[in-house]
Amino acid sequence: MPWAAPRHCAAGHPPFTGARCPICAAASKAAAEARRPSANERGYTGKWATARAEFLKLNPLCSCGAAATVVDHVIPHKGDQKLFWQRSNWQPMCKPCHDRKTVREDGGFGNPVKGRGGDRIRRAGAETGALVSRATPPKMALSKWDFWS
Repeated sequence: MPWAAPRHCAAGHPPFTGARCPICAAASKAAAEARRPSANERGYTGKWATARAEFLKLNPLCSCGAAATVVDHVIPHKGDQKLFWQRSNWQPMCKPCHDRKTVREDGGFGNPVKGRGGDRIRRAGAETGALVSRATPPKMALSKWDFWS
């Protein structure tokens, strides 16, 4: 397998190989972590640890049959404390199932973040009152074969 040629960073950092300058990537990650509230500020306190342990004792299995170690919020609470503490919004999950769900919904490993891209199309259709479905593409009036006949 051939080696990739070094790339140059627009910020003037040393040449690198890969998709992104490692120095710029580290700075971006540090800035994002600095903006993120602490776990305690997001509601994960001692009260949560007690409620979590009690919930896992009553619901010991994940839907895949493995032992549940994580209490997942079915609908992400995004700071809404009422939704955070609503037990009907909790589900027991094993760590691998929870990680897969998080990647699928929040993006990661090359997956787009849910809510971007396709939702712009849906909103555009909603503005005009048209129903836009992502499940099936719109049908053309003529196929390419009908055009030439």
